[in-house]
Amino acid sequence: MSTNITLNNGVTMPTIGLGVFQTPPDETTAAVTTALELGYRHIDTAAAYGNEREVGEGIRRSGLARDEIFIETKVWISDFGYDETLHAFDKSARKLGVEQLDLFILHQALPSEFEKTVGAYRALEQLLEDGRVRAIGVSNFMRRHLDDLRAQTSIVPAVNQIEVHPYFSQPDVRAANAELGIITQAWSPIGGITSYRGDAATSTFANPVILGIAQVYGKSAAQVMLRWQLQLGHSVIPKSVRRERIAENFDVFDFSLTQVEMDAIDALEAGVRGGPEPEDVTLATFGRAIPEA
Repeated sequence: MSTNITLNNGVTMPTIGLGVFQTPPDETTAAVTTALELGYRHIDTAAAYGNEREVGEGIRRSGLARDEIFIETKVWISDFGYDETLHAFDKSARKLGVEQLDLFILHQALPSEFEKTVGAYRALEQLLEDGRVRAIGVSNFMRRHLDDLRAQTSIVPAVNQIEVHPYFSQPDVRAANAELGIITQAWSPIGGITSYRGDAATSTFANPVILGIAQVYGKSAAQVMLRWQLQLGHSVIPKSVRRERIAENFDVFDFSLTQVEMDAIDALEAGVRGGPEPEDVTLATFGRAIPEA
């Protein structure tokens, strides 16, 4: 299996990236430099994470050339709207210390004010046309949001980053992505959200089916879940600040799951979302100003 995936505009993206959601700024730089040292070439961040500056510092400290690293970040809903999103690009690029982003995506659909979402996406289309970004996409968009966006814009998103793990696999959204040629990118791909927002004893990491498969291959539960994702054709962005976990999450290309094992993991679907319900995301409840610097 290739370590890269080709987006619908021909841009190549490393399949596995380091995610930095909820990584404290003072730990982000070290996590990024460690990941790049270990072979990662894709880093996923977001304006709302508050650590773009530290991601940029980690990239600079790596010593790698800019074109060797795929940088992905997201526009927060407070910066939706055409002019606002153009400015959001400037803020993110300045914090990251780059002139061009490899993938720039909308962080939520903001269905209660979808006209702002459309304006924001049209700004992404302009940034793509101007060469300031190499690919554009969305995050947490459901089928209806994708349909509404497609009806009012010109360019099909390259990526839709959504919550996907064995307990919540969103088959309908994944099918909608596939129909449109959009790559499904999984956040919380190993179900970390099931640990810190629930009972650790019933998290994906403690699931007997996953642990049984892991034992067969001499792998961890996390590695089995990442392999399941890759075989589904997904991009994944697991997060960690621990060197051994960062390395472990990248070591998933030397084994394959059988169809029986894939089906067994599919059957763990519980239909329980860990993150916010996309329809409930509004400026009143989730809006917050993104600093200039």
